[in-house]
Amino acid sequence: MRPKWILVLVVGLLLVGCTGGGGNGSAGGRITLRFQSLAWQEESVTANKELVKEWNATHPHVKVEYVQGSWDSVHDQLLTSFEGGEAPDIIHDASDDLADFAYGGYLADLRDLLPARLKSGIAQRSWETATFGDGIYGVPFLQEPRVIVANATWLKKAAVRIPTAEHPWSWPEFRDITRRLSGDGKYGVAWPLKEPVSATLNLSLSAGGELFHRGADGKVAVRFDAADQVVPRTIHDQADVDHSASPTTLGSGGSDTLPGFFGGKYAMVPLGFSYRQQIVQQAPKGFDWQVLPAPAGVDGLAQGVSPQTLSIAADSPHKKEAAAFIDFLLRPENMVRLALGDWMLPTGTEALKDPALHTAKDGWATGAALAPHLRPAPAQSVRGYPEWKDKVATPAFQEYYSGAIGLAELRKRLVRDGNLVLARYQR
Repeated sequence: MRPKWILVLVVGLLLVGCTGGGGNGSAGGRITLRFQSLAWQEESVTANKELVKEWNATHPHVKVEYVQGSWDSVHDQLLTSFEGGEAPDIIHDASDDLADFAYGGYLADLRDLLPARLKSGIAQRSWETATFGDGIYGVPFLQEPRVIVANATWLKKAAVRIPTAEHPWSWPEFRDITRRLSGDGKYGVAWPLKEPVSATLNLSLSAGGELFHRGADGKVAVRFDAADQVVPRTIHDQADVDHSASPTTLGSGGSDTLPGFFGGKYAMVPLGFSYRQQIVQQAPKGFDWQVLPAPAGVDGLAQGVSPQTLSIAADSPHKKEAAAFIDFLLRPENMVRLALGDWMLPTGTEALKDPALHTAKDGWATGAALAPHLRPAPAQSVRGYPEWKDKVATPAFQEYYSGAIGLAELRKRLVRDGNLVLARYQR
């Protein structure tokens, strides 16, 4: 009989170890959820941690643990954690990173988990950014339009027309103005295009460009039509024909352009809306700057965005509780706190009405005026997009903008090489 008793004892100990060691299990009736946040700016981290603290103070039976993640490594880190069964319950990411996780079965379909208030409080066009197939795999909550940050003194001296959301510059007018602002070693614009693909594709929506086209069979193909060429040709001609765009910033990130902007080397820099925080912190005393809308095309101020999202891991044993925390985090007043902390715009229609987001100071009002024009990024639901971007589009655009290749070669690479990549994901 002894071996049987020993076997029972060992099995019992193993079961205790399995039930007690998980990071999101229950202890004494209390559930613990892990929330991985990618907030990185000090104000944003503070806002997220404060909201977690407020939740924990009012929900003694469902504790949320704040886990700090990083935008630089989130895709690979999540893939590893999914495959290893160690994914956080609540996942902060961007909508353009969700497709492979959603189709791979790693994320929970949120349609039956989210309350009606949250569903109706976010515009349908935002929900489309996190919809893959028939399911919704993330709650879009923060979005960032691209704007033009300009040296207000420089523009005033040049007596150029200042654009507004009601009367923006056209792309040809923008090119003409940057040419007028250039000379004597100074440039009308500095394009920070270290990551050229999303900037080019998202801004191209204003000109009617789509690049990715889904057929009746559901498969996606790349086309590089006349509308897709408006924005890249403008950037190329500014850099290589007019010499009104600094050639040295084409391989730079947004932050890298700020010293030259403050130093009077560039009149304007197209940047994500959240860069205003760095400008406020770093601009020299007396530096006068303003936020302008990006140029408009045949589709007006339309612009693609990939909102930040909150998702729930498919393996989470506490999906209802995780959804309740997301609902708390994204109440209108809390969404405003998150937006202000990240210097971005909320997706919630009620949150977007908050007066704090409509002040002229620091360009908030200009950003808020762009909100109705924001659309899902063109590559939002395209499987294989990360590989297409990294292996095909990024080097092709970089070489085109630098003048190393022409428009015909750019088209060939994007279309021929690009469709070969996408075909492998659509068999």
